[in-house]
Amino acid sequence: MKQMTNKDYAEYVKKKSPDSPLALDMLKAFLVGGLICCAGQGLIDAFMSAGLDREAAGTAESISLIFLGALLTGIGIFDKIAKFAGAGTLVPITGFANSIVSPALEFKSEGYITGTAVKMFTVAGPVIVFGVVASVLYGVMLVLVGA
Repeated sequence: MKQMTNKDYAEYVKKKSPDSPLALDMLKAFLVGGLICCAGQGLIDAFMSAGLDREAAGTAESISLIFLGALLTGIGIFDKIAKFAGAGTLVPITGFANSIVSPALEFKSEGYITGTAVKMFTVAGPVIVFGVVASVLYGVMLVLVGA
């Protein structure tokens, strides 16, 4: 078998890769992401009409979207939506729920401790750690500056 150079390999991959309908992919992502955001706003409005103040309604909406994202991932629907919409499902809160539940489901056969518990945060873990460290550093800077 002939050795391929990087250039030969890049040309080979380009020939074998299907063309992506970029405009259609962006439209799908925009529409699905927009629908998720509209659903979130609808939840806030519903919670506020049920008597919650804006802050409590926002908290209830976040919890609801996390639950729905996790539930839809668990029953296999989120992946179908993601396959259709691509980046449109990465709306932060639903994408975050999916990034925690997916590895947990994938590794459940290895047991609850060594599989589910250990692998649950493989994707989301670094994001959580970065967020906590950044917020602590920001808090320390605020204290030092005296704001």
